[in-house]
Amino acid sequence: MPDGPYELRYLPLFLSDLEDAVHRLYHVLGNPGAAERLVDELERKLSIYRENPFASPPYRSAKDRPETYRRFEVGHYLVFYVVLDHVMEVRRLLYGARDLTRLVP
Repeated sequence: MPDGPYELRYLPLFLSDLEDAVHRLYHVLGNPGAAERLVDELERKLSIYRENPFASPPYRSAKDRPETYRRFEVGHYLVFYVVLDHVMEVRRLLYGARDLTRLVP
């Protein structure tokens, strides 16, 4: 394990997921406060998990994957990531009520 926090890397798909979630909360549901809380809580949790990304247990997926996925909750959303050397690569932000078997890469 490296000394200090792991480097954070965001996949474009995660950034698109985040943009979609914020847009939905802010514009579609008309709740800018919820959109702001989502972003604030996401930043807070990422700062915690980048200190020790192995604190989250491996995500048990029905698919066979080359990397071990891990996840944590942010409100009603799930953040999926993998650890690659000294990098915490954040891959998806998905609404928890969705069928995850089809959505997690």
